[in-house]
Amino acid sequence: MALYHWHSTLNRMTIEGSSSGMRDIRGHIPLGRERFGVRGAILFLLILGVLLPGCGLIFDAVELIHPLTRDELSAICAHGQIRVGISVEPFRPFVFPAVYTDEGVRVTGLDVELIREVADALTVHCGGQQPIVPTLHVTRFRDLFIELNEGHFDLFVSSFSGNVPGGTPSGLWSSIPYFHGGGVSAMSRSPEIAEKIRTQFRKQAGRADTLAAIRESLSGLTVAVQNRRTAHLYAEANLRDIRLLVCDSLPAAVETKAPHIDVILTDYPILQYVTKQVWPDWHLLERPDGSPLILSQESFSIVTGEEKRRLQWFLNNFLYRLEESGRLAQMRRRWLDETYAPTRRAAAEGLPLEVSKVPDHYDQGQCRMAGGK
Repeated sequence: MALYHWHSTLNRMTIEGSSSGMRDIRGHIPLGRERFGVRGAILFLLILGVLLPGCGLIFDAVELIHPLTRDELSAICAHGQIRVGISVEPFRPFVFPAVYTDEGVRVTGLDVELIREVADALTVHCGGQQPIVPTLHVTRFRDLFIELNEGHFDLFVSSFSGNVPGGTPSGLWSSIPYFHGGGVSAMSRSPEIAEKIRTQFRKQAGRADTLAAIRESLSGLTVAVQNRRTAHLYAEANLRDIRLLVCDSLPAAVETKAPHIDVILTDYPILQYVTKQVWPDWHLLERPDGSPLILSQESFSIVTGEEKRRLQWFLNNFLYRLEESGRLAQMRRRWLDETYAPTRRAAAEGLPLEVSKVPDHYDQGQCRMAGGK
Protein backbone atom coordinates (compact mmCIF):
# COMPACT_ATOMS: atom_id res chain seq x y z
CA MET A 1 0.00 0.00 0.00
CA ALA A 2 2.82 2.38 0.90
CA LEU A 3 4.60 1.57 -2.35
CA TYR A 4 1.41 2.37 -4.29
CA HIS A 5 1.12 5.81 -2.66
CA TRP A 6 4.80 6.54 -3.38
CA HIS A 7 4.38 5.53 -7.03
CA SER A 8 1.27 7.71 -7.38
CA THR A 9 3.10 10.68 -5.85
CA LEU A 10 5.99 10.13 -8.24
CA ASN A 11 3.66 10.02 -11.23
CA ARG A 12 1.88 13.23 -10.22
CA MET A 13 5.22 15.03 -9.82
CA THR A 14 6.28 13.77 -13.24
CA ILE A 15 3.08 14.88 -14.95
CA GLU A 16 3.19 18.30 -13.30
CA GLY A 17 6.76 18.76 -14.44
CA SER A 18 6.20 17.68 -18.00
CA SER A 19 5.12 21.14 -19.12
CA SER A 20 8.58 22.49 -18.27
CA GLY A 21 10.34 19.83 -20.32
CA MET A 22 11.18 17.54 -17.39
CA ARG A 23 11.18 13.79 -18.07
CA ASP A 24 10.21 11.13 -15.55
CA ILE A 25 12.63 9.06 -13.52
CA ARG A 26 13.00 6.55 -16.36
CA GLY A 27 14.29 9.39 -18.58
CA HIS A 28 17.45 9.69 -16.45
CA ILE A 29 16.87 13.35 -15.59
CA PRO A 30 17.16 14.09 -11.81
CA LEU A 31 13.57 14.35 -10.64
CA GLY A 32 12.34 17.82 -9.73
CA ARG A 33 15.74 19.45 -9.19
CA GLU A 34 14.96 22.61 -11.15
CA ARG A 35 11.22 22.65 -10.40
CA PHE A 36 11.17 21.75 -6.74
CA GLY A 37 14.62 22.99 -5.57
CA VAL A 38 16.52 21.80 -2.52
CA ARG A 39 13.58 22.13 -0.10
CA GLY A 40 11.33 20.09 -2.34
CA ALA A 41 14.01 17.45 -2.71
CA ILE A 42 14.45 17.18 1.05
CA LEU A 43 10.66 16.94 1.56
CA PHE A 44 10.49 14.22 -1.08
CA LEU A 45 13.19 12.22 0.74
CA LEU A 46 11.38 12.59 4.07
CA ILE A 47 8.20 11.21 2.51
CA LEU A 48 10.19 8.27 1.17
CA GLY A 49 11.69 7.72 4.60
CA VAL A 50 8.23 7.33 6.09
CA LEU A 51 6.79 5.18 3.31
CA LEU A 52 9.79 2.94 2.66
CA PRO A 53 11.60 2.14 5.93
CA GLY A 54 14.67 -0.01 5.52
CA CYS A 55 14.50 0.10 1.74
CA GLY A 56 17.44 0.64 -0.61
CA LEU A 57 15.29 3.02 -2.67
CA ILE A 58 16.13 5.83 -0.22
CA PHE A 59 19.82 5.55 -1.13
CA ASP A 60 18.97 5.54 -4.85
CA ALA A 61 16.77 8.62 -4.45
CA VAL A 62 19.58 10.51 -2.70
CA GLU A 63 21.88 9.79 -5.65
CA LEU A 64 19.25 10.96 -8.13
CA ILE A 65 18.76 14.33 -6.45
CA HIS A 66 22.39 14.94 -5.41
CA PRO A 67 25.06 12.49 -6.63
CA LEU A 68 27.38 11.30 -3.87
CA THR A 69 30.52 13.41 -3.62
CA ARG A 70 34.02 12.00 -4.11
CA ASP A 71 36.63 12.05 -1.36
CA GLU A 72 38.83 15.14 -1.37
CA LEU A 73 41.83 13.60 -3.17
CA SER A 74 39.66 12.06 -5.90
CA ALA A 75 37.94 15.43 -6.36
CA ILE A 76 41.29 17.18 -6.78
CA CYS A 77 42.34 14.59 -9.37
CA ALA A 78 39.02 14.91 -11.23
CA HIS A 79 39.14 18.72 -11.33
CA GLY A 80 42.84 18.89 -12.16
CA GLN A 81 43.50 21.62 -9.61
CA ILE A 82 44.34 22.21 -5.97
CA ARG A 83 42.76 25.35 -4.49
CA VAL A 84 45.22 27.01 -2.13
CA GLY A 85 44.56 29.88 0.25
CA ILE A 86 47.40 32.33 0.72
CA SER A 87 47.64 35.47 2.79
CA VAL A 88 47.24 38.76 0.98
CA GLU A 89 49.75 40.31 3.40
CA PRO A 90 53.39 39.60 2.47
CA PHE A 91 55.43 37.54 4.94
CA ARG A 92 58.89 37.87 3.41
CA PRO A 93 60.63 35.54 2.60
CA PHE A 94 57.69 33.12 2.77
CA VAL A 95 55.42 35.26 0.59
CA PHE A 96 56.71 38.36 -1.22
CA PRO A 97 54.59 41.21 -2.57
CA ALA A 98 53.23 40.41 -6.04
CA VAL A 99 55.09 41.80 -9.06
CA TYR A 100 54.11 42.46 -12.65
CA THR A 101 56.00 40.27 -15.13
CA ASP A 102 55.79 39.57 -18.87
CA GLU A 103 53.65 36.56 -17.96
CA GLY A 104 51.27 38.56 -15.76
CA VAL A 105 51.11 39.21 -12.03
CA ARG A 106 53.21 36.69 -10.07
CA VAL A 107 53.88 36.01 -6.40
CA THR A 108 56.84 34.08 -5.01
CA GLY A 109 58.49 32.94 -1.79
CA LEU A 110 59.20 29.79 0.22
CA ASP A 111 55.49 29.11 0.75
CA VAL A 112 54.84 29.51 -2.98
CA GLU A 113 57.60 27.05 -3.86
CA LEU A 114 56.08 24.63 -1.35
CA ILE A 115 52.69 24.98 -3.08
CA ARG A 116 54.34 24.05 -6.38
CA GLU A 117 55.87 20.97 -4.76
CA VAL A 118 52.48 19.92 -3.36
CA ALA A 119 50.90 20.28 -6.81
CA ASP A 120 53.69 18.21 -8.43
CA ALA A 121 53.25 15.45 -5.84
CA LEU A 122 49.48 15.47 -6.44
CA THR A 123 50.10 15.13 -10.19
CA VAL A 124 52.02 11.91 -9.52
CA HIS A 125 49.37 10.71 -7.06
CA CYS A 126 46.63 11.31 -9.64
CA GLY A 127 48.36 9.21 -12.28
CA GLY A 128 50.33 11.87 -14.15
CA GLN A 129 47.89 12.06 -17.06
CA GLN A 130 47.35 15.77 -16.52
CA PRO A 131 49.18 18.23 -14.25
CA ILE A 132 47.40 19.31 -11.08
CA VAL A 133 47.33 23.11 -11.30
CA PRO A 134 47.64 25.15 -8.07
CA THR A 135 45.19 28.07 -8.03
CA LEU A 136 45.77 30.79 -5.45
CA HIS A 137 42.90 32.21 -3.41
CA VAL A 138 44.28 35.38 -1.84
CA THR A 139 42.66 36.74 1.31
CA ARG A 140 43.45 38.44 4.61
CA PHE A 141 45.31 36.21 7.05
CA ARG A 142 42.56 36.52 9.64
CA ASP A 143 39.99 35.35 7.05
CA LEU A 144 41.91 32.28 5.85
CA PHE A 145 40.38 30.15 8.60
CA ILE A 146 36.81 31.16 7.73
CA GLU A 147 37.32 30.71 3.99
CA LEU A 148 38.81 27.24 4.49
CA ASN A 149 36.00 26.17 6.82
CA GLU A 150 33.47 27.33 4.24
CA GLY A 151 35.10 25.17 1.55
CA HIS A 152 36.43 27.95 -0.68
CA PHE A 153 39.80 26.20 -0.94
CA ASP A 154 41.38 22.84 -0.10
CA LEU A 155 44.23 24.04 2.13
CA PHE A 156 46.23 27.14 2.96
CA VAL A 157 49.94 27.91 3.29
CA SER A 158 50.91 31.21 4.93
CA SER A 159 53.78 30.64 7.40
CA PHE A 160 51.16 29.53 9.91
CA SER A 161 52.18 28.12 13.29
CA GLY A 162 50.27 25.00 14.24
CA ASN A 163 51.67 24.66 17.78
CA VAL A 164 50.46 27.90 19.39
CA PRO A 165 47.64 27.85 21.96
CA GLY A 166 44.51 29.25 20.38
CA GLY A 167 46.14 29.45 16.96
CA THR A 168 44.11 26.80 15.14
CA PRO A 169 40.33 27.26 15.29
CA SER A 170 38.07 24.24 15.66
CA GLY A 171 37.34 22.40 12.44
CA LEU A 172 40.88 22.85 11.07
CA TRP A 173 43.98 20.65 11.12
CA SER A 174 47.72 21.42 10.92
CA SER A 175 50.26 19.21 9.17
CA ILE A 176 53.67 18.21 10.45
CA PRO A 177 56.04 21.21 10.12
CA TYR A 178 57.68 22.28 6.91
CA PHE A 179 59.69 24.97 8.70
CA HIS A 180 61.39 24.74 12.11
CA GLY A 181 63.21 27.35 14.13
CA GLY A 182 60.53 30.01 14.21
CA GLY A 183 59.26 31.90 17.22
CA VAL A 184 58.09 35.35 18.24
CA SER A 185 60.84 37.94 18.06
CA ALA A 186 61.04 41.74 18.28
CA MET A 187 62.47 44.71 16.43
CA SER A 188 62.83 48.37 17.33
CA ARG A 189 64.43 51.57 16.06
CA SER A 190 65.41 52.69 19.56
CA PRO A 191 68.91 51.95 20.93
CA GLU A 192 67.58 52.83 24.40
CA ILE A 193 64.98 50.04 24.27
CA ALA A 194 67.59 47.59 23.00
CA GLU A 195 69.87 48.45 25.93
CA LYS A 196 66.98 48.26 28.41
CA ILE A 197 66.30 44.67 27.35
CA ARG A 198 69.96 43.67 27.63
CA THR A 199 70.07 45.23 31.10
CA GLN A 200 67.08 43.21 32.26
CA PHE A 201 68.75 39.98 31.18
CA ARG A 202 72.00 40.95 32.95
CA LYS A 203 70.07 41.47 36.17
CA GLN A 204 68.97 37.85 36.16
CA ALA A 205 72.49 36.73 37.05
CA GLY A 206 72.31 33.31 35.41
CA ARG A 207 68.66 32.63 36.25
CA ALA A 208 67.37 32.97 32.70
CA ASP A 209 63.71 33.97 32.45
CA THR A 210 62.89 35.45 29.07
CA LEU A 211 59.26 36.18 29.87
CA ALA A 212 60.13 38.09 33.05
CA ALA A 213 62.79 40.13 31.25
CA ILE A 214 60.55 41.04 28.31
CA ARG A 215 57.62 41.95 30.58
CA GLU A 216 59.78 44.35 32.55
CA SER A 217 61.51 45.78 29.47
CA LEU A 218 58.31 46.50 27.51
CA SER A 219 56.26 47.85 30.41
CA GLY A 220 54.70 51.19 29.43
CA LEU A 221 55.71 50.89 25.76
CA THR A 222 53.58 50.76 22.60
CA VAL A 223 53.94 47.31 21.05
CA ALA A 224 52.57 46.50 17.58
CA VAL A 225 51.47 43.05 16.41
CA GLN A 226 49.68 41.71 13.35
CA ASN A 227 46.07 40.72 13.83
CA ARG A 228 45.65 37.04 14.81
CA ARG A 229 49.25 36.12 14.09
CA THR A 230 51.27 34.29 16.77
CA ALA A 231 52.74 37.50 18.21
CA HIS A 232 49.22 38.85 18.78
CA LEU A 233 48.21 35.70 20.69
CA TYR A 234 51.48 35.78 22.64
CA ALA A 235 51.11 39.43 23.64
CA GLU A 236 47.50 39.00 24.76
CA ALA A 237 48.37 35.97 26.89
CA ASN A 238 51.70 37.03 28.38
CA LEU A 239 52.50 40.75 28.29
CA ARG A 240 51.26 43.18 30.92
CA ASP A 241 51.25 46.95 31.18
CA ILE A 242 51.85 47.56 27.48
CA ARG A 243 49.86 49.59 24.95
CA LEU A 244 48.99 46.94 22.39
CA LEU A 245 48.54 48.13 18.81
CA VAL A 246 46.88 45.60 16.47
CA CYS A 247 47.76 46.04 12.78
CA ASP A 248 46.41 44.48 9.62
CA SER A 249 49.93 43.71 8.40
CA LEU A 250 53.60 44.12 9.25
CA PRO A 251 54.07 46.89 6.63
CA ALA A 252 51.13 48.74 8.19
CA ALA A 253 52.94 48.67 11.55
CA VAL A 254 56.20 49.92 10.02
CA GLU A 255 54.45 52.75 8.16
CA THR A 256 52.31 53.94 11.09
CA LYS A 257 53.32 57.40 12.36
CA ALA A 258 50.78 57.85 15.12
CA PRO A 259 50.80 56.53 17.69
CA HIS A 260 54.55 56.14 17.87
CA ILE A 261 55.48 52.43 17.93
CA ASP A 262 58.32 51.40 20.21
CA VAL A 263 58.53 47.68 19.39
CA ILE A 264 57.08 45.37 16.74
CA LEU A 265 56.61 41.67 17.50
CA THR A 266 56.33 39.01 14.80
CA ASP A 267 57.96 35.76 13.66
CA TYR A 268 61.75 35.68 13.93
CA PRO A 269 62.59 34.46 10.38
CA ILE A 270 60.45 37.26 8.94
CA LEU A 271 62.10 39.93 11.10
CA GLN A 272 65.51 38.48 10.33
CA TYR A 273 64.86 38.99 6.61
CA VAL A 274 63.17 42.40 6.66
CA THR A 275 65.68 44.07 9.00
CA LYS A 276 68.46 43.11 6.59
CA GLN A 277 66.74 43.55 3.26
CA VAL A 278 63.73 45.85 3.57
CA TRP A 279 63.73 48.15 6.61
CA PRO A 280 67.34 48.76 7.73
CA ASP A 281 66.24 51.43 10.24
CA TRP A 282 64.70 48.68 12.34
CA HIS A 283 66.93 46.29 14.28
CA LEU A 284 66.38 42.90 15.83
CA LEU A 285 66.41 43.05 19.61
CA GLU A 286 69.12 40.89 21.18
CA ARG A 287 70.23 39.27 24.40
CA PRO A 288 73.46 40.45 26.09
CA ASP A 289 75.49 37.81 24.23
CA GLY A 290 74.32 39.12 20.85
CA SER A 291 71.93 36.25 20.11
CA PRO A 292 68.47 37.20 18.86
CA LEU A 293 65.70 37.75 21.38
CA ILE A 294 63.21 34.93 20.67
CA LEU A 295 60.22 34.73 22.98
CA SER A 296 58.75 31.37 21.99
CA GLN A 297 59.32 28.34 19.80
CA GLU A 298 57.13 27.55 16.82
CA SER A 299 57.09 25.77 13.49
CA PHE A 300 55.08 26.39 10.33
CA SER A 301 52.52 23.96 8.93
CA ILE A 302 50.04 23.48 6.10
CA VAL A 303 46.39 23.80 7.19
CA THR A 304 43.37 21.91 5.87
CA GLY A 305 39.94 20.81 7.09
CA GLU A 306 39.64 18.56 10.11
CA GLU A 307 37.51 16.02 8.24
CA LYS A 308 39.83 15.67 5.22
CA ARG A 309 41.65 12.57 6.44
CA ARG A 310 42.99 11.40 3.07
CA LEU A 311 44.40 14.85 2.25
CA GLN A 312 45.90 15.08 5.75
CA TRP A 313 47.81 11.82 5.34
CA PHE A 314 48.88 12.82 1.85
CA LEU A 315 50.32 16.11 3.17
CA ASN A 316 52.07 14.53 6.15
CA ASN A 317 53.61 11.76 4.01
CA PHE A 318 54.60 14.32 1.36
CA LEU A 319 56.30 16.62 3.90
CA TYR A 320 58.07 13.70 5.54
CA ARG A 321 59.50 12.59 2.18
CA LEU A 322 60.49 16.16 1.36
CA GLU A 323 62.35 16.46 4.67
CA GLU A 324 63.86 12.98 4.37
CA SER A 325 65.25 13.72 0.90
CA GLY A 326 66.87 16.99 1.98
CA ARG A 327 64.67 18.98 -0.40
CA LEU A 328 63.00 20.99 2.39
CA ALA A 329 66.37 21.96 3.87
CA GLN A 330 67.48 23.08 0.42
CA MET A 331 64.34 25.20 0.03
CA ARG A 332 64.84 26.83 3.42
CA ARG A 333 68.46 27.71 2.63
CA ARG A 334 67.44 29.02 -0.77
CA TRP A 335 64.99 31.56 0.65
CA LEU A 336 66.51 32.43 4.03
CA ASP A 337 70.27 32.32 3.41
CA GLU A 338 70.96 33.03 -0.24
CA THR A 339 71.25 36.46 -1.85
CA TYR A 340 68.67 36.90 -4.61
CA ALA A 341 66.27 39.30 -6.31
CA PRO A 342 62.66 38.34 -5.43
CA THR A 343 61.36 39.98 -8.61
CA ARG A 344 63.54 37.73 -10.79
CA ARG A 345 62.40 34.64 -8.95
CA ALA A 346 58.78 35.75 -9.31
CA ALA A 347 59.22 36.09 -13.07
CA ALA A 348 60.98 32.74 -13.39
CA GLU A 349 58.99 30.55 -11.00
CA GLY A 350 56.20 32.52 -9.32
CA LEU A 351 52.55 31.53 -9.34
CA PRO A 352 49.93 33.73 -11.03
CA LEU A 353 47.80 36.10 -9.00
CA GLU A 354 44.42 37.35 -10.19
CA VAL A 355 44.67 40.97 -11.33
CA SER A 356 41.48 41.74 -9.40
CA LYS A 357 43.31 40.75 -6.18
CA VAL A 358 46.26 43.07 -6.69
CA PRO A 359 44.66 46.16 -5.05
CA ASP A 360 43.95 44.12 -1.91
CA HIS A 361 47.47 42.73 -2.02
CA TYR A 362 48.98 46.22 -1.91
CA ASP A 363 46.48 47.62 0.60
CA GLN A 364 48.32 46.87 3.83
CA GLY A 365 45.53 48.16 6.05
CA GLN A 366 45.93 50.11 9.25
CA CYS A 367 46.55 49.81 13.00
CA ARG A 368 44.25 50.29 15.97
CA MET A 369 44.65 50.11 19.73
CA ALA A 370 43.56 46.77 21.21
CA GLY A 371 40.23 46.99 22.97
CA GLY A 372 39.34 50.17 21.10
CA LYS A 373 41.56 52.35 23.29
